Amino acid sequence: MTQELARFLTELTHEIGRQVGVLVDRRGAVTHVMVGDAHSISLPDWGRMRAGRGRLRGLRCIHTHVDDEPLTRDDLTDLALLRLDAMVAIGTQQDGLPGLAHVASLRPANADGTAVDLMRPVPPAQLQLDFREWIGALEEELARQTRTREVGEGERAILVSVTAGRSRDEAEGQIAELKELARSAGVKVVELVTQQRSRVDRRTLLGAGRLEDLVVRAFQQDVDLVIFDQNLTPAQARNLGERLDLRVIDRAQLILDIFAQHARTRDGKLQVELAQLRYRLPRLAQRADLSLSKLAGGIGGRGPGEQKLEVDRRRTRDRIRRLERELEKLRRQRSARRKRRERRNLPILSIVGYTNAGKSTLLRALTRTDVHVADQMFATLDPTSRRLRFPREREVIVTDTVGFIRDLPRDLVSAFRATLEEISQASLLLHVVDVASPDLDRHIAAVREVLDEIDGARTPEILVFNQIDRLPPGVGAAIADRHGGVAISALERRGFEELLRRAAEMLWESQGEANGTGGQKNGLDGNRAAISAHGG
Repeated sequence: MTQELARFLTELTHEIGRQVGVLVDRRGAVTHVMVGDAHSISLPDWGRMRAGRGRLRGLRCIHTHVDDEPLTRDDLTDLALLRLDAMVAIGTQQDGLPGLAHVASLRPANADGTAVDLMRPVPPAQLQLDFREWIGALEEELARQTRTREVGEGERAILVSVTAGRSRDEAEGQIAELKELARSAGVKVVELVTQQRSRVDRRTLLGAGRLEDLVVRAFQQDVDLVIFDQNLTPAQARNLGERLDLRVIDRAQLILDIFAQHARTRDGKLQVELAQLRYRLPRLAQRADLSLSKLAGGIGGRGPGEQKLEVDRRRTRDRIRRLERELEKLRRQRSARRKRRERRNLPILSIVGYTNAGKSTLLRALTRTDVHVADQMFATLDPTSRRLRFPREREVIVTDTVGFIRDLPRDLVSAFRATLEEISQASLLLHVVDVASPDLDRHIAAVREVLDEIDGARTPEILVFNQIDRLPPGVGAAIADRHGGVAISALERRGFEELLRRAAEMLWESQGEANGTGGQKNGLDGNRAAISAHGG
């Protein structure tokens, strides 16, 4: 930066009482000239023109302050949000001559977590800096960090959780769940950003200071996307995407992506696609408005932009209608299969519960059949049915269902309603709970909330507290007793006698088919080998 440029800018500021500035590229050419007010200056809007991976914008901002003051918070925010090479603020003395030059630049990721390098303020004439060499060394360090990414490690993400009106324990449980969702989606979590507020910001959820910090962290960690624990409105998603210059997804999108990865059958794939389209439709206009902003619309501005938006909307709605018709056909087919089972008078046990509570493991252990089991959320999407034979030549159909979760996206519940009808038609629900989870009470409440939404709350249930093998002896049983449930370990096949005895009582004794509780219990305990399974 030359002394002549600094003096020209400060003299102009002294004359008009406003901040003035320029953007200078790496060849030293001025690309933009800006005039602000006495307290701030507005930089150009680059829209979605993003700096490359591990790279800065290629521009440095040189501007004045009306008084001889240091860099402001707004200056550092612009530096972070726009990924400028440097931010330079020159103070204006009372005679209009340049004061001190304050220089800041972004830092690569470092052990102490510092976001910005602040140089010692000096008069512009004493600012001895080979800018090309300096910026080259900085970008080489950024590129080196980018190259150290593991091959095939998947997308890198920062998780963000903004809580309002929740206890610390509840917030920690939700953060742990978000991490598990990210792991199930194949995302590598590099950092977690949290904020506790009395109420969330309507535009960006986060406060201004924490958003600035998030921008710097995303830059330093070279992430691909930012995942918010809260479900974002279309406007919030747009605002955050503009500020972060990254892909921003919310909890609902993350769950939808996991469902898309795990869908195997035609039913499952159709239902996931329907849920995704319903989620995206109200957001389509937001993305289109952003990408086609220069094409305008309305009187005097109608053109290809508006036409493309309408085409996209119409195609999306048409696809939604086709999927709804196909799923309705499949629903009728499932209804016919249910009626055939009802004619055979076979009771139905539906295994329900919070995701990753061990439902598929229980089905496999009960029926001794090969059922897909994985230690991840929503490993099972498509209903799986098996026959289970009880003593006295009695059989039931046992079905495993998709796991539930708190704040399950309504589009997902609606799309999977046909599948979830199996639950409402069940004779008995085996409500599986991870007894080792610190949030088991909230998990139980979340499952019952979904059951109520799909008319399954009136079906009798047995609370099955699974994974007692993860707790000290007796602890799981005590928790189950407190809730009136049954303690088991599906992995070690423990507690099944009590579970099956309770199920038999609720299925047949209430119908007058059993000859007393004691006899029923003896029949199950004495005939464990008689419990067998058949694929169904």
